[in-house]
Amino acid sequence: MNKAGADGRSAEMTAGLPEAEIGQAANAQEESARRYGTNEPPLLEVSGLKKYYPLNKGWFFKKSGSVKAVDGVSFRVMPGETLGIVGESGCGKSTTGQLITRLQMPTEGRIVFQGRDLNELSEEEIRKARRDLQFVFQDPFSSLNPRMKIFDIVAEPLQVHGLAKGEALKNEVYRLLETVGLGAHLADRHPHEFSGGQRQRIGIARALAMKPKLIVCDEPVSALDVSIQAQILNLLKDLQQQFQLTYIFIAHGLPTVKHISDRIAVMYLGKIVELAGRDELFAKPRHPYTEALLEAVPVPDPTLRRERILLTGEIPGPSNPPSGCVFHPRCPYAQEICRTQAPLLTEHGAGHFAACHFPLSGLK
Repeated sequence: MNKAGADGRSAEMTAGLPEAEIGQAANAQEESARRYGTNEPPLLEVSGLKKYYPLNKGWFFKKSGSVKAVDGVSFRVMPGETLGIVGESGCGKSTTGQLITRLQMPTEGRIVFQGRDLNELSEEEIRKARRDLQFVFQDPFSSLNPRMKIFDIVAEPLQVHGLAKGEALKNEVYRLLETVGLGAHLADRHPHEFSGGQRQRIGIARALAMKPKLIVCDEPVSALDVSIQAQILNLLKDLQQQFQLTYIFIAHGLPTVKHISDRIAVMYLGKIVELAGRDELFAKPRHPYTEALLEAVPVPDPTLRRERILLTGEIPGPSNPPSGCVFHPRCPYAQEICRTQAPLLTEHGAGHFAACHFPLSGLK
């Protein structure tokens, strides 16, 4: 894509968005171009993504407000990349993943996947688009039908989309099970006969069945033992190299996303507050919330002591977010401007973006 074409595409994406969200989208685009040094279009572009849930009360369920689960999220994902999304429970990261895969409809914003805005597609077009856009769920037990055999669970997407039948279907299911480290002889068993790690492998096999371009992994290891977590993460990395996959990896633990991600987006109260390359983020966090998250990670050295940032104040709710910077009620560095003016997600060097009026220089 030439520069004129790219500029035109950027203008089209940001049309009608508030100025702050246009800035976030532009920064994400600049960061991707700088990081990859190529005019290759991104696999996924998200601009000004919002999801508000109405609050109703009274006898007539009159709308009294909204829960702002996702509030103006913008980022890009390049082919072959793993973007980690991390944050506390309730920050909107799982909702973001569901919006990207159209498991939920956004309130506002654009989701452009392989050059097509998913919000403008018909149900039939969305069904076809999901061949390239798959989801791995957090709970490896409730995401599998307990009445179905493993063969049928993995075969179902192939049958729904008419991609294989008969002997070809059987061979493909067996191949997928072998690919994720399960033998074909296990295909006639039911989900309750497997461990948590094995069930998650089944979920991954089901996602791989469509030969997708992008897989959204919604905390795929949080319900597993630590040793099993490492096995699943290594499996995902191996599959990425083998099938040229792109991941959005959602988690609430920084060590987990560090192991698998190329870039990391930190979310707080429905917004991305920091976006940077993995090593850059861990070496030099720019946002106070990221700094607090990093300093809360246990250090495997009992003799090492470091000053910890203790966040004070009540955690605000998405139904009544603070004015200005959403983190200012808990931020130890907050000043008056933080209470009144929301910061833009802007660059602070080397493709490192933070939404902070007073960006940090690194861990103390």
